[in-house]
Amino acid sequence: MGLRDERPIMKICVQGLWHLGSVTAACCASVGHDVVGLDADEQTINDLRSGKAPLFEPGLDALLSDGLNSGRLRFTTDIESAVGDIDVLWVAFDTPVDDNDKADVDFVLEQIKSVLPALRSKAVVLVSSQMPVGSMRILEQFATETQHDKQFAFAYSPENLRLGKAIDVFLKPDRIVVGTNVSEARVVLEGLVAPITDKVEWMSIASAEMTKHAINAFLAISVTFANEIASICEAVGADATEVARGLKTEARIGPKAYVSPGGPFAGGTLARDIEFLGLASKASGLTTPLLSSVRASNDEHKNWVRRKLLGRFPSLEGITVAIWGLTYKPGTDTLRRSLAVELCDWLIAQGAVVHVHDPVVRELPARWEGRVSSFANAGDAVKRVDALVVGTEWPMFREAGAKLQAYAKPELLVIDANRHLESSLTSLTTVEYVAVGTSSHGH
Repeated sequence: MGLRDERPIMKICVQGLWHLGSVTAACCASVGHDVVGLDADEQTINDLRSGKAPLFEPGLDALLSDGLNSGRLRFTTDIESAVGDIDVLWVAFDTPVDDNDKADVDFVLEQIKSVLPALRSKAVVLVSSQMPVGSMRILEQFATETQHDKQFAFAYSPENLRLGKAIDVFLKPDRIVVGTNVSEARVVLEGLVAPITDKVEWMSIASAEMTKHAINAFLAISVTFANEIASICEAVGADATEVARGLKTEARIGPKAYVSPGGPFAGGTLARDIEFLGLASKASGLTTPLLSSVRASNDEHKNWVRRKLLGRFPSLEGITVAIWGLTYKPGTDTLRRSLAVELCDWLIAQGAVVHVHDPVVRELPARWEGRVSSFANAGDAVKRVDALVVGTEWPMFREAGAKLQAYAKPELLVIDANRHLESSLTSLTTVEYVAVGTSSHGH
């Protein structure tokens, strides 16, 4: 028998089954735990029972099917049958966020509260949903006031999944951060994560909650810093990629630092934590000028593509622009919070003719009806267009980029914030290529 077979199998319930929850449930079953997934949405449960994830994540459908076939994974909407005899309730809701980056924390708290009466005493409640610091204290207080005959141990472990790479990140983490104030809970949670990693940073609950905010704030600051430096590089004739190399080879900064020039950060994750920290500092009467400026800097950088288009075409009325890639990021099919979608809306408002191609998006937003042409082939989308913008860095676009000269107009303007196509276009002489941090240049 292998090591994994000798480990005790734990009974866990994963509550909340969108991206974070479905990955958590499938991965926990794959390392030997007995897992039940709980969610109130019937359609989500029915899809998961047939091995279909709620949104596209490479390898997830196969992992779900493996779990279902092994008998270690099941899904239900019934709270009683889900949590009656479990060791750990792992809360994994993707915290809903509105368009102003405000998180609906109450939704997650109410879902957890609804399960507590059915939980057995001594069960551990482990929360991984993105929640503001102090949320676990609210839950502990609620449990003490309403569940007099039971004792629960609460813990917080910030999620660290990245769309498109979630399974790898879950099963091969750098380390796992876990906050708990109860020694008995630590013993249980050591058993939970043992099949995955022995690199665990144990800390208090408040510190674990704060760690998530701090990591995302640091990444957000790094991205906005790099892009402000890149904008100045463009103005003074420096190359921001060379400057980034100078930064990364500085021992105090390091090779993995987020200092490469590129597009603004998208999605709600980084912005949500900046918002959480802003609220926490305001509540304590603190002034945090650095954190407060991140969102304004990132929003300003969203205008970079627009500035480049208007620099070449004083009016976009009747100009044809192709967008390669519409999803929030490669490896997913979600359009929510996608910068490419925001750009299309702006182009339509400017009177531009818009062509789009995305390898996984089949249905365009209804508001684009009659305004945007979708193409099944990347090359067809670029025929007779004046400019091409790389919206999402899908790998297959590099191959299409290498063939650009075959179907593109001479002097095509290619706008590629993150330099995704740079190596593909080296032999093309007629294209005007623009990336963040360099002056525009032909190839």
